[in-house]
Amino acid sequence: MTAFETLSTQSFCYLTTIGRVTAHPHTIEIWFAIEGGTLYMLSGNGEDRGSDWVKNLVQTQDVSVRIDQTEFRGKGRIVTEADEDALARRLLLAKYEPTYSGDLSDWGRTALPVAVDLESVA
Repeated sequence: MTAFETLSTQSFCYLTTIGRVTAHPHTIEIWFAIEGGTLYMLSGNGEDRGSDWVKNLVQTQDVSVRIDQTEFRGKGRIVTEADEDALARRLLLAKYEPTYSGDLSDWGRTALPVAVDLESVA
């Protein structure tokens, strides 16, 4: 089992992007899933490119991700390929639906899938 997979059981990760206006680090807590060396997240409902973190990631792909006490560097991107889109949704719903008290079906169907290709332990 890789270091990425070992940490995949954590509930949240902390994604740090560089602010596209301020050039300052911007960190969010977000749900995630990992497959191989790629971390997946879903942003909001619908094509939510309005989220600051998504806009930041599009402008500057270099990001860092902290899971538990381990930090990784990576390159962020919006998922555009259909098979990978389906994988991201499936992984996140499989991880969070069993323990979430609400209905995640709309979120799982309409949120914007975003990936970070993890590079190394920072």
